[in-house]
Amino acid sequence: MLEQIKLVIFDVDGVLTDGRIIFDSNGVETKSFHVLDGTGIKFLMRAGLEVALITGRSSEVVSRRARDLDIKHVYQKRLDKARAFDELLKKLKLKPEEVCCVGDDAHDIPMMRRCGFAVAVRDAREEVKRFAHYVTRAPGGGGAAREVAELIMKAQGKWAGVMEKYIEG
Repeated sequence: MLEQIKLVIFDVDGVLTDGRIIFDSNGVETKSFHVLDGTGIKFLMRAGLEVALITGRSSEVVSRRARDLDIKHVYQKRLDKARAFDELLKKLKLKPEEVCCVGDDAHDIPMMRRCGFAVAVRDAREEVKRFAHYVTRAPGGGGAAREVAELIMKAQGKWAGVMEKYIEG
């Protein structure tokens, strides 16, 4: 199952963040992203996998994080995640079984039901966990994306190659 994954889709709030949305007194939005998750995403791309974000909200913070990580496929303000999922697969010419989706809440279930490998983060809603092939040990925003990245790359035999640069370096 994991061996055929070519694309990993992450929800943002509750998956790449702890789910909190903070506004300062000027109305500026703040989110906290874990560096391990960002590194895991970069490792996925370095190993030749595509990465996408599909989120129900729209935020400049998410756009900035995507630019920082060189994520090219970003779908914001997409409450119909199944439609965004279908658009992305058509664009990349992929089959559903070649996709891993990582989510935490009800709006993620439609794309999780369609993909080849569905992941719920540790602190996902129980309803979401029922549709997951795997539930992370790490919480959303706290290393869950890195855990998924390592799981896929190890199953595909790509982890050692990515680590070699650092170990041999």
